[in-house]
Amino acid sequence: MKIHDLITTTAALADLCQRLAKSDFVTVDTEFMRENTYWPELCLVQIANSEEAAAIDPLADGIDLTPLLDLLCENEDVLKVFHAGGQDVEIVYNLTGKTPHPIFDTQIAMMAISQSEQIGYANLVESWLGFTVDKGARFTDWSRRPLTDRQIEYAIGDVTHLAQIFPRILKKLFKTGRGVWLDAEMERLADPSNYANDLETAWERIRPPSRSAVVLGRLKALAAWRETEAQHKNIPRGRIMRDETLADLASHPPKTQADLAKVRGLSAAWRDNDIGKRLMRVLEKAEPLHADEMPDKPKRGAPLGKEGALVADLLKLLLKIRSREIDVAPRLLTRADEMEALAAGTRDLPVLKGWRFEVFGKDALELVEGKLGFGVEHGRLKMTRIVPPEPEAEQDDEGALAAE
Repeated sequence: MKIHDLITTTAALADLCQRLAKSDFVTVDTEFMRENTYWPELCLVQIANSEEAAAIDPLADGIDLTPLLDLLCENEDVLKVFHAGGQDVEIVYNLTGKTPHPIFDTQIAMMAISQSEQIGYANLVESWLGFTVDKGARFTDWSRRPLTDRQIEYAIGDVTHLAQIFPRILKKLFKTGRGVWLDAEMERLADPSNYANDLETAWERIRPPSRSAVVLGRLKALAAWRETEAQHKNIPRGRIMRDETLADLASHPPKTQADLAKVRGLSAAWRDNDIGKRLMRVLEKAEPLHADEMPDKPKRGAPLGKEGALVADLLKLLLKIRSREIDVAPRLLTRADEMEALAAGTRDLPVLKGWRFEVFGKDALELVEGKLGFGVEHGRLKMTRIVPPEPEAEQDDEGALAAE
């Protein structure tokens, strides 16, 4: 595979992307810094196909990333391959308002062909290529220039190794017929709504301190205000104030700005500084949460009862057995709350639809209905069909079979 020098000009980037646009797939990774900023700072982009690989410096003077972003977001003929690509996709979305598409994530794909739910990149490389990745450059300062040869070599390795692994994963998916299992998961990863920073819904990330519409209205207003402040200053939202402090202010709003000095999590300076004034104005204007925005009432435990809870435990055991038998990650099949709902009598569930029903849901339903049990064979648990007894024929007084 040809490894290019660090790309620092728009012309070199355009030439690279023109060649890559002819590929069936490209592997993509990014290096970024976000510890001290609201928006992640993109510091390096790595990209490869089966023939060449390059690292692109987005911090280079005068470079225009448009050719790269067009390849990722506009070219539907090239599959974009990531590993645990959620944050990489978020960065592209922040730059363009779009997400890479079509998309493939090898971490998600591994759930369909192994019992690994969140396999790390190093373990992925070791399991498929048989060597250990050098992690020494992983936590370096990617924003500092010039980048070292070691940093660039480490970064490009992420996409060159992935370019070797992806075709092997794809081949196994075709062989097992499980590629269709992943369609919805990949589309969910590429859904732009997952990355939109909506001020109106920022409060939903915070544990609600109350079900009062008045309190939740204040929480919504404060959460939106905090996002705006953090964006304006380009600092993490937690640097403005922590979630716990925000929830406390929503529940127990101060009467005056001077009272802010008494709030745990805020400094005494808030009693008379400008940000404290802005906070008080937000509290004064906050309106109760509208009825259609009110969160659903939390479920206080599924109405299972003791017997139902035991059935849910048996379903979880069945999930472990089935996942081991077919070598698939349990989380791809179903979730614990879904199994509890099934045990409680709910039937409109994803696990009872499509391929999940064929692979696991059908047996799960039969277990709930008493048609499936567990047995031990050669020291291992296995599923056992339970055949219901035939109804006994009625007899008359003389012992003859009664006429039906």
